[in-house]
Amino acid sequence: MEFPKTLHLFCHVVDNLGDIGVGWRLARQLAAEHGIQVVLWLDDLGSLKKICSALDPLQSKQQILGVTIQRWRDDFGADEANDAADVVIEAFGCQLPPPYLEAMAKRSVAPAWINLEYLSAEAWVEGCHRLASPHPVLPLTKYFFFPGFTERTGGLLLERGLLARRAAFQENPAAMADFLSRLGVSVPPNVRKVSLFCYPDAPVGALFDAFAADAGNPVLCLVPEGVAAAAVGEFLGQPAKAGVSAERGGLRVHVLPFVDQDDYDKLLWSCDMNFVRGEDSFVRAQWAARPFVWNIYPQEEQAHLIKLDAFIKLYETALPAGHGKIVSEFWRSWNSGGGAGRSERGKWRLFQSILPDLTRIGPSWAYKLSQNGDLASGLIQFIRGLR
Repeated sequence: MEFPKTLHLFCHVVDNLGDIGVGWRLARQLAAEHGIQVVLWLDDLGSLKKICSALDPLQSKQQILGVTIQRWRDDFGADEANDAADVVIEAFGCQLPPPYLEAMAKRSVAPAWINLEYLSAEAWVEGCHRLASPHPVLPLTKYFFFPGFTERTGGLLLERGLLARRAAFQENPAAMADFLSRLGVSVPPNVRKVSLFCYPDAPVGALFDAFAADAGNPVLCLVPEGVAAAAVGEFLGQPAKAGVSAERGGLRVHVLPFVDQDDYDKLLWSCDMNFVRGEDSFVRAQWAARPFVWNIYPQEEQAHLIKLDAFIKLYETALPAGHGKIVSEFWRSWNSGGGAGRSERGKWRLFQSILPDLTRIGPSWAYKLSQNGDLASGLIQFIRGLR
């Protein structure tokens, strides 16, 4: 296939920010680094607004950072499907509108049709990456493309020069302090800066208790507005609105406004430790080269814990002996509702004891993952190889 000129990416928002977080990063990178005309079809513009402040959710069609953003309505009609693109990406099995599929089939040259799958470290992913799936009726073939952590997968979203920009930023304390100041945050000396982005069922209250009880290791916890609102509000003693903060024992909690993706990267870079969730922030935490804790998207019958364990098994290959067990116990507690009181505080103390080692290996871990190639370039290379 010749180098694609047009690409349509369809994204259905499921968990508020995770799907569109990945979709928006991918769309931006394909437009900026590969010169492709990208249209992002999205069913929930309000969610994108949280991480893209330039967006007007009332407009059905607009262009931002080289990407055309178009509302994906339930009554998607044939008039909207007339110009099927050279490449069509179906993010996370979102199911293309039937009129668009028909338009794809009518093209003289069928589009490259990609189902971009969810990220997983499970072993079976390597065997399913790039598999073809012919449509049962139409003359179209869909290919499954899996992000991943090994060279036999599609890699991870990574913009050109990102690791160098991150390293330069982290080597400049004044730049980090200035960035946090612009978010309304003043950082006292000798305090551990922790960002918190998690799902509502994470044991935030128990974590706050553990932080507060350890006055010898003070923590400044930065939480985006709306995240763990009940637990954060209980700690604050008032609704968790941006700009509000409160202190108890060794912990101060400060609520941040949501920021655009590039500034969220800088928030992760500025913190000493990051609690992240889902897929997008999970990957960005690894590029941040700081210790991180993953809150994986919960699934029925605890199926998500299998995916959690698969990543931990991979991650612990980079850790000193014995550290993998400490990571596993703390992460599993965080993803299973946690505990309370002394048990939870003990798990935190153990995890805290290995933070220097996790900090030390952060840059090498990020570099190792980067050697698998970046997802956007891998997609383009695969598409150009299709016949």
